[in-house]
Amino acid sequence: MKRIVFFLLLVTSLPTVQGQTIKEEIKKNLRLSASNFLAYMGPQKKLTPAPKGMKPFYISHYGRHGSRYLTNSYEYDYPYNVLRHADSLGRLTPLGKNVLERLRIIREDAQGRLGELTLLGAEQHKQIARRMFERFPEVFEDDAHIDAKSTVVIRCILSMENALQQLLIMNPRLQISHDASSHDMYYMNLSDPALWSRKTELDASGPFLDFCMRHDRSESLMSRLVNDTSLIRNELNPTRFAYTFFKVASNIQNTELRKHLTLYDVFTDDEIYSNFLRENARFYMGFANCPLNGGDQPFSQRNLLRRIIEEADSCIKLGRPCASLRFGHETMVLPLVCLLDLNNYGIQIADVEQIDRKGWAGYRIFPMAANLQFVFYRSFPSDKDVVFKVLLNEDEATLPIKTNMAPYYRWSDFRDYYLKKLDSYQELPTMD
Repeated sequence: MKRIVFFLLLVTSLPTVQGQTIKEEIKKNLRLSASNFLAYMGPQKKLTPAPKGMKPFYISHYGRHGSRYLTNSYEYDYPYNVLRHADSLGRLTPLGKNVLERLRIIREDAQGRLGELTLLGAEQHKQIARRMFERFPEVFEDDAHIDAKSTVVIRCILSMENALQQLLIMNPRLQISHDASSHDMYYMNLSDPALWSRKTELDASGPFLDFCMRHDRSESLMSRLVNDTSLIRNELNPTRFAYTFFKVASNIQNTELRKHLTLYDVFTDDEIYSNFLRENARFYMGFANCPLNGGDQPFSQRNLLRRIIEEADSCIKLGRPCASLRFGHETMVLPLVCLLDLNNYGIQIADVEQIDRKGWAGYRIFPMAANLQFVFYRSFPSDKDVVFKVLLNEDEATLPIKTNMAPYYRWSDFRDYYLKKLDSYQELPTMD
């Protein structure tokens, strides 16, 4: 009961305390263990004033859709059906019976809504847009043009539309164009066959599977729900149950049910952290700069980064305020952040056990509604000395390029550095 009350108190955003280990952060805020299911918490820090005499005039953005339901019915059905089967044999503990009822409620709430944006997800994008407008009003003044694009997935489209509605409420004169087309998926949601094949192979590889086995606490979890050890070991699949059950537990925070129930009370702190480690390793090994995966997965977003650079160059020449808003997925945000090496998230870690110990935590990068904002400044419309800063989830981030005005950087330095990096990449051959 104490854990349930504690969780409900954590529904509102909590700042990350500097100097804590990832394990300590998660113990203080259980929601962080959800990794990519973490509901967006908003900015945690104040912004640094702009260089003297400079004003914002352009924003280039890529954001993940907001909070959503799980995308696969199996993820809801499997843990529910396992406990229902055990119940039919009279093998559930009192806690198991209580959890089965909670799973029934969660499963019914998600019926017909797989992968859909939740009410919280819509609100997240309204609030991000509101803060963007309030923080950088010069970008959205008068009849500024806003070009918005989304992937063709409905939760991304609705995220875009909620953000645009909020901007129009704040300035009805804005000139907005918005689209969601397969025409733009080559950079909005590129699925590189060669890199994806390498990722898929690593998911089934020894290093990852061995890591998961070392951190498997599934039998201890299931033994509190099912009172028959023989049934657990011979008929049920504790590992699969724990994996899907933790997904359901993690995603409650993204739905309206977060106000009424939790599943975190079913787990020990060690089980929660072990489940986090598995997902954190999976995302690092699959999408980040992991040497076990060739160290080039971030280049899956090479088209997106080139597009960001090209559109910024074009908008700088316009001489008037504008914004480019893009709405997609965490599997774009994460490798893009690593490609940029924002906040040193492009770090290479060969030992899987060191991922969290080196401070790499996916929840800091790609929660629901995660976003990157490149905010551009200059002194006057024809000013060639354009500077910018990049915000990760609305907080100022660092780049691996020299600057004497951190967190601001010269755009010319950024262009030179990253175009060279992109040009250095040798595309992998695609297997027929």
